[in-house]
Amino acid sequence: MSSEQRLREVGEGTTSTIANHHQPPQLSRYVSQKRRDWNTFGQYLKNHKPPVPLSNCNYNHVLHFLRYLDQFGKTKVHLHGCIFFGESEQTEPCTCPLRQAWGSLDALIGRLRAAYEENGGLQETNPFANSAIRIYLREVRDSQAKARGISYKKKKKKKRKIQINSSNNNETAAATFQLH
Repeated sequence: MSSEQRLREVGEGTTSTIANHHQPPQLSRYVSQKRRDWNTFGQYLKNHKPPVPLSNCNYNHVLHFLRYLDQFGKTKVHLHGCIFFGESEQTEPCTCPLRQAWGSLDALIGRLRAAYEENGGLQETNPFANSAIRIYLREVRDSQAKARGISYKKKKKKKRKIQINSSNNNETAAATFQLH
């Protein structure tokens, strides 16, 4: 009797359990994206002229990669001379370029930073964690915000008052706390 026939005799519920035992666990969306991004960056380095081994990769390669990705962007970023520069809504077509959105680039760098360390890179030498990358992302965020007329200034945190009532020997005392 073959092992396949024995599985059929055991029962359908058990068969699917045994069959699924050999399949790898389903990866989360984040892990799948991180793996795909890591492979894409690795391919970018291989296609670089001349090819760059990961051990020689530095923040300049990361910056070039981010600029390279702009050609696949879907976010309209108005230039200074455009009539829609600084406007939050566009009513007509314009010739301004499409770019990668700041939020997409920021998330991408976060995934690549994690992937670098998971693949044996040292935290101290992580090119995705370099201050030049943070500065570049801040400049992209600010320029896209200006082009769309959106302010990204940090908001001051509001202080909230919470009242807590407690009873102590049938007396009610109210205490006020401020959260920072």
